[in-house]
Amino acid sequence: MTPRSRVIPANEYRRLRWANHAGWTREIHAEPGAGSWQWRISIAELAAAAPFSRFPGVERELILLRGEGLQLRFENEPPVELHPPHGRLRFDGGRALAGEPCGPCEVFNLMWHRDAASAQLWHRPLAGAMLVFVDPGSTWVVHLLGGHARIRGNTVLPALAAGDTALLTANGARARYVIEGGGEALLARVDDAPR
Repeated sequence: MTPRSRVIPANEYRRLRWANHAGWTREIHAEPGAGSWQWRISIAELAAAAPFSRFPGVERELILLRGEGLQLRFENEPPVELHPPHGRLRFDGGRALAGEPCGPCEVFNLMWHRDAASAQLWHRPLAGAMLVFVDPGSTWVVHLLGGHARIRGNTVLPALAAGDTALLTANGARARYVIEGGGEALLARVDDAPR
């Protein structure tokens, strides 16, 4: 898993082409693993209709961050609408899928190889303090959608501004973190698959 807890400022995300070169994404983190990564978080940018890259063996979850909405079209199925403010969808990344945005939009994208990891994703308000316990073999992701936050634990981390992301790890033993601030965040827990 991620070796140490850290904050990744939004201005350090890497802007990359999609795997199929049909669009752009800002990669926040890609956890090394078999092949190119074990799990990955990024923000996809959609300005026009485009086919999504296919990732066999990968589970995906999308959450609309900005824009007027996004229509997702799977082969031979009715379209799925992601409405503002934070419409979401979890699906098999190996399926053929095309996205049709209602104007420019951005989508938070969590992907994980099913045989290497499992993941859960929540949208939460931040009001005061929230406790997170991180076990060995897990990483917690805190992506700040708006507002401000500070994370206290067994390591000193810089404050988060809107758009920043923190990766919280256990470093060998269960770790306790306190997330304090005001605003809203996406929280994800990614666990290593049992060996």
